[in-house]
Amino acid sequence: MNLNNCYHDEICSIAESAERFLRSSMSLPIENFTGDGADWDAYVATAPQASNYHQYRWKKVIEESFGHRTFYLAAKEDSGRICGVLPLVFMKSALFGKFFVSLPFFNYGGLLVDNDQVADSLLHEAQCLVRKYSAEYLELRHVDYTKEGLAGKEHKVTMILELSPDSDSQWHAFNAKLRNQIRKAEKSGLTVKIGGLELLDGFYEVFARNMRDLGTPVYGKSFFKNVLTLFPESSRILAVFHKESVVAAGIISWFRDTVEMPWASSNRDYKAFCPNNLLYWEAIRFAIDKGFKKFDFGRSTPNEGTFKFKQQWGAEPVQLHWQYLLGAGQAAPELNPKNPKFQLAIRAWKNLPLSVSRFLGPHIVRNIP
Repeated sequence: MNLNNCYHDEICSIAESAERFLRSSMSLPIENFTGDGADWDAYVATAPQASNYHQYRWKKVIEESFGHRTFYLAAKEDSGRICGVLPLVFMKSALFGKFFVSLPFFNYGGLLVDNDQVADSLLHEAQCLVRKYSAEYLELRHVDYTKEGLAGKEHKVTMILELSPDSDSQWHAFNAKLRNQIRKAEKSGLTVKIGGLELLDGFYEVFARNMRDLGTPVYGKSFFKNVLTLFPESSRILAVFHKESVVAAGIISWFRDTVEMPWASSNRDYKAFCPNNLLYWEAIRFAIDKGFKKFDFGRSTPNEGTFKFKQQWGAEPVQLHWQYLLGAGQAAPELNPKNPKFQLAIRAWKNLPLSVSRFLGPHIVRNIP
């Protein structure tokens, strides 16, 4: 028995079943939302399963930072009330093909709906877009929601720390090794500043170097500037200094009861000073002091290095559900660093001069979701 053929047949069967299901469902009116975002965000504000990245301003962040075409689909009742949304980004390149993602560059997105009928209507419209633009697939990044009948992967988790009511209680919840690493950073003379655009250059210097060292193309600085500019009330930079130099930094963003730090890096030359530990402790302390209930460390592959780093803080894994509408004969994509066909490129990227990686990186990473 050829297992590859069996897997291909199974994927095709799932895709065909999903398509038949979508064709047979009663459809609500769907529009490509292009308003000022007030009605969209009013719906997001009341939807229990909403994520940070369902907010309408992320549309502008993506368009201005990466130049991608977006389709923000909204389902409406007869009264005109929005009852479901699906933000989509269309991506195309010679290297990776054509596809839609909800949402690229972030951990969350996907369907946000009142009920399954609304989901069916939005997916039917999304399927039309997949066909119209000859896309290979549509990827939905769900965490608290899954849609029956779609192909999916559960290869990633997000790591969530339930915060203690005060910093002192949180500190004593850590093990002795972690507390000693944070103390070592403080005793080494490292200090922390929290701010906005005035810390962007220092953050980006550390971030760009770390991405190069990992073999990963780096986002352009304009992306982070757009995040901080468009979300001034819910984003900050935390920077760890050794004397006058930034040696670790991260951007935090918050929504409802949760703070997350989706972009963070440290200078490996200062690893012995434990700047990364101080960075995360100050981010957690910031969240507690502001009254948040959870700290989101972001997605990881179970039992790998970053997973274990996050686990030591007391964070627990929460399953991510990435689901797919697939084009005819298409399998779920494998756009990840462990894919063997990307290994040579990763090794080569690590050896590039930093100036070259900073110049080329934004042109490449804009097509890597």
